[in-house]
Amino acid sequence: MSKLYSVDSLKEIAGDDTDFMAVVAETFLKEIPPDLEALVNAVENDNRELAYQFAHKMKPNIEMFGIDLLKDITTIEAWTRSSKNKNSIKEMVDNVNDTLHKVFEQLKNDFSL
Repeated sequence: MSKLYSVDSLKEIAGDDTDFMAVVAETFLKEIPPDLEALVNAVENDNRELAYQFAHKMKPNIEMFGIDLLKDITTIEAWTRSSKNKNSIKEMVDNVNDTLHKVFEQLKNDFSL
């Protein structure tokens, strides 16, 4: 399976310091899974304010790891300010959830976490 993330921007920030990159990956793995679960639950419960907060909070980390989900996250954020039914973003939420769970596994393997 090809990588669903990229460490290019992380390397730029870390100056190729592999120990620092591992710490950032470990922090990502500690913070993002509960945020993702909260995002999914907020959407399921039609809690738009909470959904926005978690989508917005996750965005910089997703961007830093070069994960191709910014369009979906932005769409979820836009939904929180609309009157559209939650089913209108189900596909995006499912994609974010599925992709990030795969990224979690890849990061664990790649950084031996």
